[in-house]
Amino acid sequence: MRRIVCTLGVMALAGCGAEQSVQPVLVTKAATDPAMSTRYSIVALPTLGGTSRGNAINARGFVAGYSNLLDGTRHAALWEDESVTDLGTLGGPNSSVAWPGLNNRGTVAGISETADLDPLAEDWSCSAFFPSVTHHVCRGFVRTDGVMHALPTLGGINGFATGVNNEGQVVGWSETPVHDPTCVAPQVLQFRATLWDAKTLAPTELPPLPGDSTSAATGINERGQVIGISGDCGVAVGAFSARHAVLWDHGTVTDLGNFGGAAWNTPMDINAAGDIVGFSDLPGDADGNSREHAFLWTRKDGMRDLGTLPGDLTSEAAGINSRRQIVGISCGAVTCRAVVWLNGAIFPLDSLANLAQGDNLGSAQDINDAGQITGRINQASTGKRLAFLATPVVDENETP
Repeated sequence: MRRIVCTLGVMALAGCGAEQSVQPVLVTKAATDPAMSTRYSIVALPTLGGTSRGNAINARGFVAGYSNLLDGTRHAALWEDESVTDLGTLGGPNSSVAWPGLNNRGTVAGISETADLDPLAEDWSCSAFFPSVTHHVCRGFVRTDGVMHALPTLGGINGFATGVNNEGQVVGWSETPVHDPTCVAPQVLQFRATLWDAKTLAPTELPPLPGDSTSAATGINERGQVIGISGDCGVAVGAFSARHAVLWDHGTVTDLGNFGGAAWNTPMDINAAGDIVGFSDLPGDADGNSREHAFLWTRKDGMRDLGTLPGDLTSEAAGINSRRQIVGISCGAVTCRAVVWLNGAIFPLDSLANLAQGDNLGSAQDINDAGQITGRINQASTGKRLAFLATPVVDENETP
């Protein structure tokens, strides 16, 4: 439950609710990577004035994420056909779609500060995803029919929304009224994974594993299976809050395992088949510092280490589609690179894309079933870090 490292009215689908597929762009140039015919066309998306990042993509190729404004605040943003919309806030300075919180019907889930100040002066989870700590109350939101609705908590002050499925069910985590002794100042209140009803927005608590005090939900699929973390309260931002990666399957909570680390064991996305990706710490993280590798978890094979690019130290998987194409990052000591796992092999996304000289792709956050990817591009010509849309291209001499 943290940022991907390396610093990690909406149009409805046309025609009786059926999804529209995105057609690959045809190019005359064959792929240059000998191991792979997949190539990507990259488009840098417009901003609200400052830097931006795409964190979610749906079947229409619409992207949700955030864009910083010129005044230094951050707003949740939605890109439709490469046109950007400022989604605004719940009255406070900042908002964001920080996880893959966008469904195929255009419903958006994210986080926003309100105008109120937190009476307990907690930093809360949202502070890790905003430009500065403001001590404003932060709540999860769901945006339907062009209107942003605050999601109720489990009786506490703050909340956080991460994902929404096509049924409109929203997941995340929210505070309870309990003063939790496993919290580390300035965090005071316990928080629990939360599932919000699609129609009433009523919250339902998803409990942690036995012996743990807190939980948080990070994703949901079309079957209503929910992924997340279970552990200590801590500072409500990853670390020992993520002692365990878990799956809630209609009332049953399952420990997904780990790579031997005690912290930062975090699932990030789950597809319709129940395949799960995320990151898990290696041994040696007793101090709470992360040493993570990306993983793929399946019910048949359990948790599998996806590794890193050669020479890199850590990796994180952020998104998976129905074809088990996976996106994320691989990081060295200083910088991170966007990566894609295709047929089990890891590739730097830069190597599969035609980029302008000096440009590089710093993160890949989500992928749809058409293989389109969103994340962040570091653009040399402007010096900006921008949201991008990558679309697979097909050699016109090959059979798509």
